[in-house]
Amino acid sequence: MKLAVIGTGYVGLVSGVCFSDLGHEVICVDKAAEKIERLKRGEVPIYEPGLKALIDKNTAEDRLQFTTDLAYAVKQADIIWLAVGTPSLPNGEADLSYIMEAAKEVALSISQDTILVVKSTVPVGTNEKLENLIRSHTGHTVAMASVPEFLREGSAIKDTMNPDRIVIGTRSPYAQMKLVELHEPLTSNIIVTDVRSAEMIKYASNAFLATKISFINEIANICEKVGADVTMVAEGMGQDRRIGSSFLKAGIGYGGSCFPKDTQALIQIAGHVDYDFKLLKSVVDVNHDQRYNVIRKLEAILGDLHGKSIAIWGLSFKPETDDVRDTPAYEIIVSLLERGAMVRAYDPVAADNFRRSFSALDVQYCPTAAEAAVQADALCILTEWDEFQRITLNDIQSWLKSPNLIDGRNIFSEEQVTGTEFAYYSVGRPNMNKGVKEQIPLLSL
Repeated sequence: MKLAVIGTGYVGLVSGVCFSDLGHEVICVDKAAEKIERLKRGEVPIYEPGLKALIDKNTAEDRLQFTTDLAYAVKQADIIWLAVGTPSLPNGEADLSYIMEAAKEVALSISQDTILVVKSTVPVGTNEKLENLIRSHTGHTVAMASVPEFLREGSAIKDTMNPDRIVIGTRSPYAQMKLVELHEPLTSNIIVTDVRSAEMIKYASNAFLATKISFINEIANICEKVGADVTMVAEGMGQDRRIGSSFLKAGIGYGGSCFPKDTQALIQIAGHVDYDFKLLKSVVDVNHDQRYNVIRKLEAILGDLHGKSIAIWGLSFKPETDDVRDTPAYEIIVSLLERGAMVRAYDPVAADNFRRSFSALDVQYCPTAAEAAVQADALCILTEWDEFQRITLNDIQSWLKSPNLIDGRNIFSEEQVTGTEFAYYSVGRPNMNKGVKEQIPLLSL
């Protein structure tokens, strides 16, 4: 098939590249001329393992193109994909201005009957608004469909090529047939729904996963009070097939471009129909407060943080990505600076993005993990990069001024910590806490 993908962010770029690798002819479109020129040169504007190799392969085999000319791409396409951003507005609602603008441009460029697929995450009812907009700007028949994405940054190619399921929401038999045909090589688990249900499936899925994360973090906080080990609790819970083991890893909370945005958007969607989504509001509150446990634990170890040198390992919201959107590291660093601490930070991939995104922060960025840690009063691990897990505690201790370690992602085991001199705090594992014995208050700052 011939596909036009409008938008070259994570979703659009990965989806378009993977479709080209399946043998389809794909044109990826973006208004950002600099980004398109970089892609034409084989430069990838995002960090995603394996993506550059697929781009190089499929551009060389003439199945993948990049352009700023939306009209050109639309006229070539059997199926048009909208994958533009829907960021949060200040009130938490999804900003639909970009996707509405893109849909209008598509409508003005259509020269034949076509299928338009909304890949972007949009509130329930958005596809109908887009359809009405498009109809007002073209005389051609446009079959609408919602095919939400379920990609994880860092494993986006794997998730695209081996999805748990594909959801297709449409009332057009023709669009259903073509989209099932397109996705059948990926999985036989294809769920066909009405459009509004497909839109809601995306939000409900992300909200439920965010709920699991906040739940296990609440359990971790209780474990610290009662002397239980959250890793063992999570393992025991996860063996129940009704619960499952995924998203039960305690830490400093979720971040990124999806969970924070989608939970807030779903709260707003509920509010527009006079429903108070109390559970999801609590999920958001718990996630926000969880980040500050790092500060509370530092203060329990060091007391007043003014003038203290704090090393930060990890600036991206998760490993294998350079994405720093709503990363817990931001609020933690801001809190440290507000308390007069000096911050030295390192991330294997995301440091440049973090520096550009938060240029006002007075942070010293270091080229290596060791340089960030040298002569620091404490080290905080905020992202579970493999690189950090390969460093020995003996090495870390030799770099630090004092052996104080806040392991916000539980990357070290009890066996590794035993025998060291660290004042060590992880999340929900009080039996591993060394150095400071008093209870740490779990109160909002």
